[in-house]
Amino acid sequence: MLLKYRPIWLFLIFVIFISMIVEWRPWHSTISEVIQSTSLTTNDVQKNTAGSPASDTKKEIDNSIKREEIIRAQLSAVNYTTVTSELSAKVNKFNFREGEKFKKGHVLIEFDCGAQQAQYQKNKAQLSITERNFTTNKKLLELGSVSRVEYENSQSEFQKSKAEVNELLAILSRCNLKAPFDGRVAEQKIRAEQFVQSGQALLEIIDNSALELEFVVPSKWSSWITENFQFKLHVDETDKDYPAKVTQVGARIDSISQTMKIRAAVKGDYPELRPGMSGSLNIEKPDLNGDKS
Repeated sequence: MLLKYRPIWLFLIFVIFISMIVEWRPWHSTISEVIQSTSLTTNDVQKNTAGSPASDTKKEIDNSIKREEIIRAQLSAVNYTTVTSELSAKVNKFNFREGEKFKKGHVLIEFDCGAQQAQYQKNKAQLSITERNFTTNKKLLELGSVSRVEYENSQSEFQKSKAEVNELLAILSRCNLKAPFDGRVAEQKIRAEQFVQSGQALLEIIDNSALELEFVVPSKWSSWITENFQFKLHVDETDKDYPAKVTQVGARIDSISQTMKIRAAVKGDYPELRPGMSGSLNIEKPDLNGDKS
């Protein structure tokens, strides 16, 4: 009888065994313990890390980044220009080579103006003749010896000769090209004995005594960065710091990049500085009270 129903009994025993295992769930306690242990370990690590020197250093760096931003900029000359010829003539002499200093009013270039000088002497002699004729006719007009037409013609001739002389004087004044400001020769574009045309570029000159910076800053700085705001410029080429101050704040903000332009000038005269040098601007933001940190 038992042998007849043996498969059924075996199935029932298997079902009961499985039910007991599911109800007991031995793995439940193991997983919970592992999770709890892991959570405790993580919390301990976080607590230990929060008070560690590395964590303090990271906080200091983060605070430093929030309070200070390093911006790159390049030095450029406030006064610079390209000197051009005001007449067509041959270059006789360059009085200053590339890199040499000059003062305002010094003659930079001398032109060959022999033809203009000869024409000036000729017109000057003609002016003397017309002036005498005009003076003589004026006296004769008072005596009634000449007509008013002759007198007025001599007057016009005198004024014409005088204008021609003044024109040549203006041309001769351009034969010596003078410096418009103190500075240095940055580039010489031609050589002596060359014939140049009016308007041709001859020299690049710059003034090293007045240097400025142009850079962009975040637009959110507009609430505190103003004219005369002072900061330090570290120049890479000299590895030195120089004082600088803001001279002009941009009139508008770029809405796309959310930045604005700033102009600043180096305070003082530093002969070692040259246009084209670059460096970093360590601009410290004011704190919440508006004082510079």
